[in-house]
Amino acid sequence: MLRTWTAIASTAAVLAFAAPVLAQDGAETSGSDKVNQVIVYGDDPCPASTGDEITVCARKPEGERYRIPAPLRGVDRPTSEAWSNKVLAYETVGRFGTNSCSPVGAGGFTGCTQQMINKARAERENGTDVRFGDLIQKEREKRLSTIDATAAEEQVSVEAEERAYEARKKAADAAAAGQAAGTTAP
Repeated sequence: MLRTWTAIASTAAVLAFAAPVLAQDGAETSGSDKVNQVIVYGDDPCPASTGDEITVCARKPEGERYRIPAPLRGVDRPTSEAWSNKVLAYETVGRFGTNSCSPVGAGGFTGCTQQMINKARAERENGTDVRFGDLIQKEREKRLSTIDATAAEEQVSVEAEERAYEARKKAADAAAAGQAAGTTAP
């Protein structure tokens, strides 16, 4: 009986933690714009943006069209490692304890997160892959630069329509006042 209650309690705990994740599946991504990320080769045209969709094109040389992407072409080659990196690896052989990211010593696990962050930062800075985030930001800035001009044109047309409406309203009021004056006269 105790085993059944334990199973029910653990299942309820798992579902309680999974509910917020399930609720987020239909959530919008950052911004209301849809982003279409396309890699084009050589002189191929970039598809045009439509409506709320931003099309971002990364252009690569024609010779790269049928090749394996650069990040997947055998990155880990021990022969291409610099000698200074090998020396740094030898310097950390005896390190253990706090902030060392080793299974030995008290607090040896504490340096693993920082080591992982440093490695990810180095990969991102030295990566040769396309940076779609930068391309998307540039496309958004280009779209935002035209908004002010479009808004100014729209404002001018709205003000012209308002002046025309006011003129028609004054003319209609004057005509109604003239008719009212003509019917009330003896």
